[in-house]
Amino acid sequence: MINFGIVGLGNIGLRHARHIAHNAGAKLTAVCDINPDTKAAILNICPDAVFYNDFRHLLQHPGLEVVNICTPNYLHAPMTSEALLTGCHVVCEKPMAMSVAECNLMIDTARFTGKHLFVVKQNRYNPPVVVVKKLLTEGLLGNILQISVTCFWNRNEDYYRLSSWRGSKSKDGGCLFTQCSHFIDILYYLAGPVTCMSGLIQNATHRGLTEFEDSGAFLLKTQTGALVSFNFSTSAYQKNMEGSITLLCEKGAIKIGGQYLNTIEYQCVEGFEIPPLPAGNDANDYGSYKGSMSNHDKVIQNVVDTLHGKDQIATNGQEGREIVRIIENMYACVSR
Repeated sequence: MINFGIVGLGNIGLRHARHIAHNAGAKLTAVCDINPDTKAAILNICPDAVFYNDFRHLLQHPGLEVVNICTPNYLHAPMTSEALLTGCHVVCEKPMAMSVAECNLMIDTARFTGKHLFVVKQNRYNPPVVVVKKLLTEGLLGNILQISVTCFWNRNEDYYRLSSWRGSKSKDGGCLFTQCSHFIDILYYLAGPVTCMSGLIQNATHRGLTEFEDSGAFLLKTQTGALVSFNFSTSAYQKNMEGSITLLCEKGAIKIGGQYLNTIEYQCVEGFEIPPLPAGNDANDYGSYKGSMSNHDKVIQNVVDTLHGKDQIATNGQEGREIVRIIENMYACVSR
């Protein structure tokens, strides 16, 4: 039984808690949030967990082995390093950090302490992503020629008013960090490292709500020379519209679509047809808005299996850092 603790009991922290509570190899022993009103919700999920309102007190909880960092973006790096230095393994929510420099410190600290650093990228478990990754790895699609990524979501005023850190450039970071990082991760996961060639961003409908963009269009290039168009917006009318990635390859073309990269919308592959896939988990539903696919059960299982020597880290710090590097590169393209 692996003893977990969670810091940050907002929507995503509560989701981590539910999946830890339902995992036979895990036990949620301690939780932490500066807001005392979160205590009732977490104790409904796991009544035996000890509640702390100070992160350093949580780190001293007896027998604690893993700390899940589910706090606002700007706290990921310092809290991860502090937890590692106290002897705990860390599961860090996306984005891994706000800069490559912060990622480097987290990776170095994990190496120094000999502890594991897991980065949450749960969309890699989406059934369409799993099968397309397998096709690419086995060479059935040939070389990738061109890619299109689309993230047209809705984030309204209620979303930004709900938490004071949302919309802040220094604490949130921008749409590429908070809404688009999973799409950037799947682009990297399927096609490898990319470099931004040009980009445009604007704030079309969120002025006064955010200190950064709500829409953007980028042109990137893979190391093998494939062109990538990346378009996003959080101004879709009323609700999320589309989350997709289309790959044109030498031996086929595939579009993973739906709202959350959760369906095969198009396929034409030489000598192969993707069979009907399991539905997978539902999207994260937070009432006033929806997020990515809810595959955190698989994230927690990977942690348990890795610590028992039965698996390896699904997404490590080096891969988490690469996503932050791409995001920094994309923003740098805009500022040129």
